[in-house]
Amino acid sequence: WDLLLMAVALSMDACALAMTDGMTNAKMPFKKALLVGLFFGFFQFLMPVIGYFITGVIADAFLDTFESISAWVSFGLLAFLGGKMLVDGIKEWREAKTHKDAFCEVNAGAEACAACQKPEALTLGKLFLQAIATSIDALAVGVTLQMAALSESGLALGVWGATGLIGVTTLLLSVGAVYIGKFAGNKLADKATLLGGVVLVGIGVKILLEAIL
Repeated sequence: WDLLLMAVALSMDACALAMTDGMTNAKMPFKKALLVGLFFGFFQFLMPVIGYFITGVIADAFLDTFESISAWVSFGLLAFLGGKMLVDGIKEWREAKTHKDAFCEVNAGAEACAACQKPEALTLGKLFLQAIATSIDALAVGVTLQMAALSESGLALGVWGATGLIGVTTLLLSVGAVYIGKFAGNKLADKATLLGGVVLVGIGVKILLEAIL
């Protein structure tokens, strides 16, 4: 369950972008929506794997130290990632609200602002950059997975099962987010990152409390 919650939390950035892609490409076919999910899901799977094995090389040399500080490291990383997502989410929400107040409501007719009306083409290059940008933070999650693997309880599902779960979860939620963006407008897009930040921080606190108590 911790892994599933982490997978959902990690997918929130990708979901926010997928919603935006859906909003700006209202006629996007299912194949293109699936491609969005595949890009996001693959990189959310790949980055933790890279982080996990890099950390494994270091942990072999400093195993005792890593075991003693693993809970604190996991908490620190998840708190940092979750805090960053919260800050980014609040910033995005404020910018979206300011934009709406300043432009969209004033120009509610046919002359609405170009930023709201003009769709942007979703090219493979743009999708690749989006996938990289939303998955970089998952490198650090690989460190957290390595810490879990070194703990007494171990890592549920193993590294491939855990990272696979993250990838598949991101894929499915991203495809769904494209359609939410297409049909529900921008009401949820500025809240997905906030939700992800809350979940990541919550998991970090849970890990720390379990180690202390």
